[in-house]
Amino acid sequence: MQSRNCSLVPPAASLEELILKAKAFVVFAKAPATLKAYRSDWKDFQDWSRLRQLQELPASPQTVALYITDRASSLASGTITRRLTSITKAHQSAGFTDSPASTRNFIVGETLKGIRRTIGTAQKGKSPLLADDIRRIIAATEESPQGLRDRALVLVGFAGAFRRSELARIVVCDLSFTKDGVVIDIPVSKTDQEGAGRKVGVPFGSDPDTCPVLALRHWLAEAEISAGPVLRKVGRYGHVSKCGLNRDSIGAILKRAAARAGMSLETIETLAAHSLRAGHVTQATMSGVSERVIMRQTGHKSTATLRRYIRIGEMFRENAAHGLGI
Repeated sequence: MQSRNCSLVPPAASLEELILKAKAFVVFAKAPATLKAYRSDWKDFQDWSRLRQLQELPASPQTVALYITDRASSLASGTITRRLTSITKAHQSAGFTDSPASTRNFIVGETLKGIRRTIGTAQKGKSPLLADDIRRIIAATEESPQGLRDRALVLVGFAGAFRRSELARIVVCDLSFTKDGVVIDIPVSKTDQEGAGRKVGVPFGSDPDTCPVLALRHWLAEAEISAGPVLRKVGRYGHVSKCGLNRDSIGAILKRAAARAGMSLETIETLAAHSLRAGHVTQATMSGVSERVIMRQTGHKSTATLRRYIRIGEMFRENAAHGLGI
């Protein structure tokens, strides 16, 4: 009788298969938005170098120093630092382990120090939308598909302190309505790239007109959404698309809503999707909510990061000028 060789050990993968898998893991090591930024930064450096007939791969530290010097007139220092990282990643991908963009190179490091001393390192965040601003925006929305969508977006984004990417990714199966409000499952976010996930509770509001839970329910019912993306494109004539919003469109939607509310052009220009998240943190701080409770809602991992968002709230809640008697 012919014997059969049985084994519980799976056959070893070929070297080619392992190489392909390793490359796939390398790609997934970074978030799509990060990879997109790296590609955009690298293209900018390539275009700049070619215009000046300078070699971009491998580049010299002198070329990199000249590049960041030129870009210092239009970019924040934090963005310039990311450009250096992008140039380094591009060189590493091409097999050049000694990056010309490393700050260990004397000329690059000293140039970056000079840029930081000249233009500063403070991040210029978008203006926060506070509770009064939210009420003003909601009051100006219409009872139309677009108005109902905008109302749900603004109120849920503000109450949940969501990032634009988190808002855009919400699907119906992420929602769990309870007697206290709605629990929204966020499977992955900017600070949770490994997908551990977190749940965010959005409670009923004190005013029916600005209640995020009621606004969400109203939008889902009127748009007849029972599955798929929650926040969707709405056509000019009120047709609700099956496609979800692109995260990059949320800022523009918010600006249009602010314009309908009669906000000044100067204010509108400083708004972005992040204004909802920043506004949540600022308003909660002004109301005396503890950092621990705010972090549980926002998903921040450290108080150092959170405090970059606490702007007006902390500035006026505890201010030495209150004790001056003037």
